Amino acid sequence: MEHWKEENKEIVEAAKVIRKGGLVLFPTETVYGIGANALNDEAVKKIFVAKGRAQDNPLILHISDMDMLSQIADNISELEYRLMDAFWPGPFTIVLNKKEGIANVATCNGNTCGVRMPSNKIAHDLIKETNCPIAAPSANISGRPSGTNLKDIMEELQGKVDYMIDGGECEIGLESTVVRVIGNEVRILRPGKITKEEIESVASSATIDKNVMGSINANERVLSPGMKYRHYAPNTQCVLVYGEDNEKMVEEILKIAKENRKALILSTTENMEKYIGFECLDMGSKINLLEISHNIFSLLRKVDTYEVDVAIIEGVKAEGLGLAIMNRLIRACEHHYIEVN
Repeated sequence: MEHWKEENKEIVEAAKVIRKGGLVLFPTETVYGIGANALNDEAVKKIFVAKGRAQDNPLILHISDMDMLSQIADNISELEYRLMDAFWPGPFTIVLNKKEGIANVATCNGNTCGVRMPSNKIAHDLIKETNCPIAAPSANISGRPSGTNLKDIMEELQGKVDYMIDGGECEIGLESTVVRVIGNEVRILRPGKITKEEIESVASSATIDKNVMGSINANERVLSPGMKYRHYAPNTQCVLVYGEDNEKMVEEILKIAKENRKALILSTTENMEKYIGFECLDMGSKINLLEISHNIFSLLRKVDTYEVDVAIIEGVKAEGLGLAIMNRLIRACEHHYIEVN
């Protein structure tokens, strides 16, 4: 054990910070998180202050093993256990009935908590060494694109957290899938890497919550983070253009680009050559959606460095991982989108 601690000094130090009520910025396989002891109300409050986060936007609790789950959740059903067995550790969050002792501010005074077990080794080892569940939202100022590498977020979070761990680029680049089980049905509250189709291989029924692609009114209570408020958005005005017909979509994007004095296009690799003469960023290939999910938040952060009037973003088909990508893009564009038929 001493040998492990010697080799993992950063994790040992970060765990001390969390146990003392501080905030730690750390990597997961999805995005970077800002973590605090989920059992310490005052520590968790610091996350909301650091991010400028609304008080009715719940946090996800991160655990390292099933023993830790038993400390925070109660009345877990057989289907919930099956889902956890299938997708943990990994980019999968499940909303469960919470036990007493969890910081009320983390769950916005609700009686449920979103829980996940990360597969990223740094995240796993940090939670294990801390020996308590870690409440952690994405590492960014609220409303901004989530951080997928330390370089992108260091400046905006410098001085707002007590310790930072650099784990390189996040593997996936989009936040976890969030689900809630109601009876025998799995409701997907936020799409992510774990898709509806994968969930249906474990459960008899999975449905996409109406709020995934829609907007939510100010008084509506949400069970999943990332759904209610302005999210993932650059300061530059953005518009999303999508449709089944690729040529019509490209035509519409070029039309908008020509109507604006300075435009930036976020394009799939396959269409890059069709936008010659315009500033372009390559999102990745439409036949490799993991590449797009990995790149998208970093590219959304680059948009503001171009000083353009509008950023026009190509959409992808909203199925499988594409649903998660489109969910993030619609919110990044603040529901400014054009569907081309």
